[in-house]
Amino acid sequence: MVKEEEACCDEDSKSVCCSIESVVSVDERGQMVLPKEVREKAGINPGDKLAVVMMKEGEESCCITLIKVTDLSDSVKVVLGPMMKEVSGE
Repeated sequence: MVKEEEACCDEDSKSVCCSIESVVSVDERGQMVLPKEVREKAGINPGDKLAVVMMKEGEESCCITLIKVTDLSDSVKVVLGPMMKEVSGE
C-alpha cells in the first residue's frame, strides 16, 4: 500500500503536491519574513511583487496563497488572450 504523501509527490505523478516548507510568525505590525530557503526555492527576489490569494469555505477563510505577480500575469494572458482575440475579431 502506498502512503498518500508518496502517491501525491511521486515523480511520475502529474498531480500537485503540497508540503509545509516552514512556519512563520506575524509580528505586531502584521509583517512576516519568508525564510531564505523558501525564497530561493520559489525564485522570489528582492523587489518581486506577490499577489495574496484567499480561498474561502463558506464565510471562513481557509487558505492563503502567495503567487508571484509575473506568474499571475502570464496565466491571465494565457486564459484571457484567446478570448480577447475572439471578441475583437482578430
